[in-house]
Amino acid sequence: MSKSDPSSSKPQGGEFSALDKHGLYKAIYERRDVRAQFIDTTIPDEVLARVLMAAHHAPSVGFMQPWNFIVVKSSPVKQQILNAFQGANEEAAQLFKAEKSNNESREQSYRALKLEGIIEAPINLCITCDRDRVGPVALGRTAQPEMDLYSSVCAVQNLWLAARSEGLGVGWVSIIHKEALHNILGIPENIVPIAYLCMGYTSQFLDQPELATKGWRQRLPLDELISFDRWKDSEHTSTTELQTDNNKEEAGTDDQQNLLELIKDMQKNQTFY
Repeated sequence: MSKSDPSSSKPQGGEFSALDKHGLYKAIYERRDVRAQFIDTTIPDEVLARVLMAAHHAPSVGFMQPWNFIVVKSSPVKQQILNAFQGANEEAAQLFKAEKSNNESREQSYRALKLEGIIEAPINLCITCDRDRVGPVALGRTAQPEMDLYSSVCAVQNLWLAARSEGLGVGWVSIIHKEALHNILGIPENIVPIAYLCMGYTSQFLDQPELATKGWRQRLPLDELISFDRWKDSEHTSTTELQTDNNKEEAGTDDQQNLLELIKDMQKNQTFY
């Protein structure tokens, strides 16, 4: 993908420098879900500490910080996790048996994918959510009680991006039943496992997501996923819109079209940062 010159502009106010922005966007766009590329190289404690600290600085509803981090290095524990994955993975393969893509069974395509690096990765990590961390009532969680779960997912993303900046690959193993994680890792019943991750240095980072290059799914065009003021194709008309004069509406339409055209150009030219 094309990249802009990181030294070509000066920051304003709280804006990051061009070089800092370049590094952030690079981590975002070059992050990959790593499964098959792990190498047997130890992660230094200072590097692990940095990525865990980055995860701990994720946003959280009501500043709950509902996460815990279980660092797994034990080979016997990893083997138990792998056994649990293999059972769930077989269940998943059966679900794709009836589907076809390009005259090929989706089950065959599914079985050809490597979907974990549990044994190969030097560190496995389970991130959890303690939904009772601040008691039954949490600021910001009263109308949307699931917000603490989403907060823990933010910790996953923070860790993933920080890991990428350190040259560490991360793979999320979601094909495993939560009950297995509770039993194997001794997680209390009231704690929710959010993510089981494999983490380590890699032989390479793929240029594109592996599921895209293997033909499983392709990235959707962003311009088709954006709507303005309401859900796309919605017939609802707001009172505010009825009170908006035609000139303002036309100007807004021009702005919207300009944004969509910019996004289309970014996608076409692969100029993301």
